[in-house]
Amino acid sequence: MKLAIGIAAGLFILLVLVRNKRILYTAAEKLSVFWFRLAAAFLVLFLLNVGLGLLGFFVPVNLMSGLMIAILGIPGVASVCALSVLL
Repeated sequence: MKLAIGIAAGLFILLVLVRNKRILYTAAEKLSVFWFRLAAAFLVLFLLNVGLGLLGFFVPVNLMSGLMIAILGIPGVASVCALSVLL
């Protein structure tokens, strides 16, 4: 039942967005940019984990650190590195 309600709500939102194609394109563009930033954040996390792992520091590769880097950018990388060193 919850799945049916979710699908119906999703279709309704899609219908509302399709009425104004400019809003649909803007929303799709922002979503695609966010997914690209998230993928790039996980790549950076992996490279930091491998690079700093040789020095004895391990950077956690998880969803929260990926989201932090995707949203904050370079300050997010610094925050994740600082947390991994301090903790």
